Amino acid sequence: MLEFLLDRFGDLRVLFALGLGVGLLFGAAAQHSRFCLRAATAELGSGHAGPRLGVWLIVFATALLLTQGAVAVGLLDPSQSRQISGVGSLSGAIIGGLMFGCGMTLARGCASRLLVLSGTGNMRALITGLVLTIVAQASYRGVLAPAREWLFNLWTVPGGAARDLLAVAGLSWPMLLAGGGAMLGVGIVLARRGGLGRSRVVAAGLVGAAVALGWVGTFTIAQISFDPVAVSSVTFTGPSTDTLMGLINERGLTLGFNVGLVPGVFLGAAAMALRAGEFRLERFDASTGMERYLVGAVLMGFGSMLAGGCAVGAGVSGGAVLALTAWVAVACMWIGALVTGWVMALAPRIGTVAQRPA
Repeated sequence: MLEFLLDRFGDLRVLFALGLGVGLLFGAAAQHSRFCLRAATAELGSGHAGPRLGVWLIVFATALLLTQGAVAVGLLDPSQSRQISGVGSLSGAIIGGLMFGCGMTLARGCASRLLVLSGTGNMRALITGLVLTIVAQASYRGVLAPAREWLFNLWTVPGGAARDLLAVAGLSWPMLLAGGGAMLGVGIVLARRGGLGRSRVVAAGLVGAAVALGWVGTFTIAQISFDPVAVSSVTFTGPSTDTLMGLINERGLTLGFNVGLVPGVFLGAAAMALRAGEFRLERFDASTGMERYLVGAVLMGFGSMLAGGCAVGAGVSGGAVLALTAWVAVACMWIGALVTGWVMALAPRIGTVAQRPA
């Protein structure tokens, strides 16, 4: 069937359709489940492990278990992905992850959450996401590229076994499955105990399933196609820059998985918001602090390109194929977000103390 589709419509159109389908699933499920790494870190930073943390754990564990299950039955070979085969950077994962975590706390959402919120009518998220995308492009090929490359090359890791967490940590399949299953169980308990309905718990699982579907789908097409096809999954910084630059610089947009993913997520989130009566226009006002959002966007744009992806691209998709640098990056995103949240919580108190008369 797939061979017929590739012969009939061509590789790029089939990849576009795959990206669009994965994006629709991800966008609708992410909107309904309220999947957001920033929200999970904020909840944990307040000293409470609740439903937002539970949703993130469900997404990560589902993506991990389904992706590694596909590896076990021969539907996926992670060694062909950029996250494993290409040269990685631990310095980039650490510094970029910390910057991204700080940025998403300031902007009240990571790259994926900003795109999902844009589909629900949130103009703050749309503007912040556009700034993030422009800075990411400048970090990849523009004026910020030399700084990114210098930081990237401080501590590099060769592609192959050195970037495979299974090989580096000496993990076995039983240990991996037990860990993933325990993470999934904890996530479900936290979500249900926090009052989330079954539909939102299932939606969180579907977000993780979308990540696994992206990996398996692109790998399957790569095995059949006569042309080189990148084995990849859900990520947002790179696809957003590809889509934006294509619309700006080209008369015709070159189709592909990444180009289908971004509008798919937007449309999926919009459809879910309209269905639930949650679509509403939200703008910047005096109380929202536009400056904070823009600073966060700049940090996320540069940090994501340095870390090798956003909270989903590096954190969930890269983590699902057990890329060492992805796990380091997402750990640093958590640290950066938690520290920034604590500083922001302390800042008003410090200001209040400083204003007291002697």
